[in-house]
Amino acid sequence: MITADEAEFYRDNGYLLVKGIFDQKEVEEMRRATGKIIERAAHSKYDKNHAWQGDYLPPEELKKLVLKGFHDVHYHDAAFARAAIHPNMAAILSQLIGPNVLLHHTKMLVKPPENGAAFPMHQDYPYFPHTNHTMLAASVHLDRADTENGCLCVVPGSHKAGPLPHIGTYYLNHKEHPISSGTPCPAEAGDVLFFNYLTIHGSDCNRSERPRRNVLFQYREASDLPVRNVHFDWGMGLMVCGENPNFSSVKPNYQIV
Repeated sequence: MITADEAEFYRDNGYLLVKGIFDQKEVEEMRRATGKIIERAAHSKYDKNHAWQGDYLPPEELKKLVLKGFHDVHYHDAAFARAAIHPNMAAILSQLIGPNVLLHHTKMLVKPPENGAAFPMHQDYPYFPHTNHTMLAASVHLDRADTENGCLCVVPGSHKAGPLPHIGTYYLNHKEHPISSGTPCPAEAGDVLFFNYLTIHGSDCNRSERPRRNVLFQYREASDLPVRNVHFDWGMGLMVCGENPNFSSVKPNYQIV
């Protein structure tokens, strides 16, 4: 799926957009699954607005914004389980991370039309820090994404600076790191943006009449272990490529609820 030069681009810049990983049929399956998850959540106690709070936007604007976000989507619909281990994904991950790759977690991020919430610029590192920083996100686009509906923006090469101090709910000082400081990454449905968890990224509000639906899969090299006991999702640890050299080193603490 990618060339050696593209893999080198990822290592140098901390991100890589790969076109057409999923075909139209696969995209439609994930769109339907996304709608059904939102529908089921609306009838449960787990439905809520996941828009980030903070001082990065005026309070009167912030309270109008909505974000639908749910973790472990591969446990809610098989379309996402198939996507997470898709042969195209595995082929790319083996070049970006290495021969042994496991799934850390999955989530769904839906910005509804006209009032879809922004993500201030941040690194993913503070949420689930690991030893060797192999962790990356694969953001699967289920809609055309552009600056109008809040496409992802990245700061090329920012991963080389290492972990940065964050504020609030783990985002960077918006005065020093405005969303406008990032390079927009417009994409089409079926495209996937890969970025290292140290790469500074964020996205603006969805001001369009179109939704911006993304599913995010987080992967790491199998021997890259966490440095803190945080963010242990119940769906973590599925091997996508190769083998796990650590027979029983990192597992969630399961609890029936």
